[in-house]
Amino acid sequence: MKIYQVGGSVRDKLLGLPSMDRDYVVVGATPEQMMALRYMPVGKDFPVFLHPETREEYALARTERKSGHGYSGFTFHTSPEVTLEEDLRRRDLTVNAMALAVDGDEMHSAANIIDGFGAVIDPFGAVIDPFGGRNDLQSKTLRHVSDAFAEDPLRVLRLARFAARFHEFSVAPETMALCQRLVDDGEVAHLVAERVWQEISRGLMEAVPSRMFNVLRECGALRVLAPEIDRLWGVPQKAKWHPEIDTGIHVMQAIDYAANKRWPLATRFAVLTHDLGKGTTPAEILPTHHAHEVRSVELVNALSERWRVQRDVAELARAVAAEHGNLGKLAEMKPSTVHDVLMRCDAIRRPERFVQMLDACEADKSSRRAVGLPESAGEPFVARADAMQALAAMQSVDAGAIAKRCTADGKPERIHDAVREARIEAIRAGR
Repeated sequence: MKIYQVGGSVRDKLLGLPSMDRDYVVVGATPEQMMALRYMPVGKDFPVFLHPETREEYALARTERKSGHGYSGFTFHTSPEVTLEEDLRRRDLTVNAMALAVDGDEMHSAANIIDGFGAVIDPFGAVIDPFGGRNDLQSKTLRHVSDAFAEDPLRVLRLARFAARFHEFSVAPETMALCQRLVDDGEVAHLVAERVWQEISRGLMEAVPSRMFNVLRECGALRVLAPEIDRLWGVPQKAKWHPEIDTGIHVMQAIDYAANKRWPLATRFAVLTHDLGKGTTPAEILPTHHAHEVRSVELVNALSERWRVQRDVAELARAVAAEHGNLGKLAEMKPSTVHDVLMRCDAIRRPERFVQMLDACEADKSSRRAVGLPESAGEPFVARADAMQALAAMQSVDAGAIAKRCTADGKPERIHDAVREARIEAIRAGR
């Protein structure tokens, strides 16, 4: 029996990066031997065991073969005869197909195998690398291990997500061609919504999310998985408001801005989808986009339903799509209009979510000159101060006292209008 640390933790060790999880492969063992050593079986499709003390996962070496469409229909084979190289061959990318031998429960010291960012010393031959993963780390290339990559269309999304994480890496041309083939063969269209959203949401939380969407767009997967997003490229906007002109480029700049701010998933998804309606603007009125907010809300609903997006994430995206244009120009509005906008945003009952809406609006506005430049180079989002000032004014009104007064006067039907009038006056007085 031999044990190896495999996958992303080995890659991250070579890059000098922290790794949250470690995966292990056991070669030359049977399930009965593992249980005799007090490992706890947990795998349903193939034998996976939990270490009796660390609770880390140890999987028996296996091979697999596709027998259906999409991310399903795989048959697995495990036996003591399956080699480490055979197990690594089924993995997605060469940088994820390396292993470190484990001596008992002790790993070779990381100091023995790395020197700085990706400079591999490896004096003891500790890294087992049958498919050139170390060379691809040094050349910053994302490359598939074998044709087995094509058996799992979910790997197209995983590749795109890794491009967002390792944004300085390029995708090997042959790997991009393989992804395009998976799209053309209809395999990507068979992916189930939950797995698509799982990968997209994780990619949105990476350092440069735009890289994920650019890779998906280049191989054609984006038009299959999210035509609402894919059609944004090539749609012009007025240069006065959008120096980048192209709507797709603008949205990519905005989500990278949100990532740079380390905002949560809900904010990033709202930024991604805030301008979906511009992709359906009639050609005869371009580059203006009248009523695109209404169309954006409809498209956010459709996309969220298709991907099974969490309710709170979808709700924020819907609110931002509907109101981002208004929140950017509150200073130009009458106090009564400002009041109505903030009420539609549910700002008084949900001030924390309102701040998230303003964050998304900041990404929309301030990213326009921020790409490739220091964060401070973005266009200032002065509308945040206007919005928070208006909210503070509305919150200063004692709605309960007004309700008591109206009730005492025998006019309970006046409560709603009286509270609204008081809040509007507070907004006016605060200007």
